Amino acid sequence: MAEITVAEIDNGAYWRVTFSNGKGNILDHETMSKLTDVFRRAETSAPLKAICLEGAGKHFSFGASVQEHMPGQVEHMFATFRDLAFAMLEADVVVIAAVRGQCLGGGLEVATLCHRVIASVDAMFGQPEIVLGVFAPIGSIALVDRVGRVNAEELCLTGRTIDAGVAHGMGLVNTVHEHPADAAIAWAQESFADRSASSLRHAVRAIRTDFVTKLRAELPVLEAQYLNQLMHTADAVEGLTAFVEKRTPAWRHE
Repeated sequence: MAEITVAEIDNGAYWRVTFSNGKGNILDHETMSKLTDVFRRAETSAPLKAICLEGAGKHFSFGASVQEHMPGQVEHMFATFRDLAFAMLEADVVVIAAVRGQCLGGGLEVATLCHRVIASVDAMFGQPEIVLGVFAPIGSIALVDRVGRVNAEELCLTGRTIDAGVAHGMGLVNTVHEHPADAAIAWAQESFADRSASSLRHAVRAIRTDFVTKLRAELPVLEAQYLNQLMHTADAVEGLTAFVEKRTPAWRHE
């Protein structure tokens, strides 16, 4: 069962938002919907300047639910993930991902949408959808914006996992710290203590205008490709099914 906690700091100027859903903090429909509600509430919280977002326990997130990627469910999953992505962007507050352990798939997409990523030394990052025979629509757009095309292609096309040091070198991670959530809150307090919350919201909206415009234009195109083309191939369904059944996929290359 998904649980979200919100700890308000400095009279609501900063929120520490922790999401929990099993060992890997899977981003299923319930988890994403509850996070969306938090970011929609953040949109109307006048004193709020920044949110630290972290997964409970040892990991940030293993990613979106693979079961919810299956035919008949993936459309609903995409709609839920889209709502979360735009709720994060439309809150117009600084969002800092505090990453420990695994940050994979949909978890990496969420982290990439944040303004800043602070990672522990043991953090690992990956966009492994291609291993399952599919691709990440949001990651295909957001990673290019964050780390450049060469690095984004490396992550999305190989599906390999990288450590915090490599992620820092490519610009995916801003800082490596033993206690990423504490560091995130401390950075926000140092950066924004003397700033107007309302003016900061306008600055956040302004600096992200081109990215939000790009995401709104390109995401429907990639979702349509995924739903209307990719999911009609044998290999996409085989890759997802093999993962659920815990076996090696038998690719037909068609």
